[in-house]
Amino acid sequence: MKTVLITAGANGIGLVMAKAFQAAGYRVWVTDVDAAMIAALPPGIRGSHVDASHETGMESLFADIGQVWGGLDVLCANAGIKGPTAAIEDMPLEGWHQCLNVNLDGAMLAAKYGARLMKPAGKGVMIFISSTSGLYGTPYRAPYVASKWGVIGLMKTVAMELGPFGIRANAICPGSVNGPRIDRVIEAEAAAKGLTPDTVRQGYASGTAMKRLTDPEDVAEMALFLASDAARMVSGQALAVDGMTYNVDPQ
Repeated sequence: MKTVLITAGANGIGLVMAKAFQAAGYRVWVTDVDAAMIAALPPGIRGSHVDASHETGMESLFADIGQVWGGLDVLCANAGIKGPTAAIEDMPLEGWHQCLNVNLDGAMLAAKYGARLMKPAGKGVMIFISSTSGLYGTPYRAPYVASKWGVIGLMKTVAMELGPFGIRANAICPGSVNGPRIDRVIEAEAAAKGLTPDTVRQGYASGTAMKRLTDPEDVAEMALFLASDAARMVSGQALAVDGMTYNVDPQ
């Protein structure tokens, strides 16, 4: 039975991915900073209370995975926060650092310790969760955008380094994904722009060819594909799951 680790997998997109991998027959292990969410995981999904941006916790996590499972087939580096929403001249440096610490440092730590499990086996799949903000940019979201562009650069470098060892790496770039997190993002952007949340939400949807927001299940299905043998020659790619975004600053 194949194994998968999903960071920040006890809620949101991460939990939807965890359930999808479990349904596909994987053994699933997730992390989260919310201990209550870990305690409420569905039966059969293993969880650890770990901050993805703390190296000692991540090192211990991967050591546990090595002992319990003997290796790891799939890694989903999913942990991320939205960061502050502000004009660049008002951007707080502390918020900038926190966002990059979780989103980019967390992805690097997952790849660092994931590689140590996968290289001896000569196989593995790493899936990084970036964003369409990591492809185009988004006004008032400089820390988040910078971190998600960084995730794509990290992924491409990891794909080059680990390809000779049979390990593939790709990034999924979701658009605006339905759920509580995008609700908070929309509220913050509406406040920053002096608009109503409904106006911002409608602008997000109208800025895509499909005229709707992405569902978490859409992201999970892409993750399952990238983890499968059907994607055996797909590596180093940033794949948008966004209904084709073409207006990144909807008004």
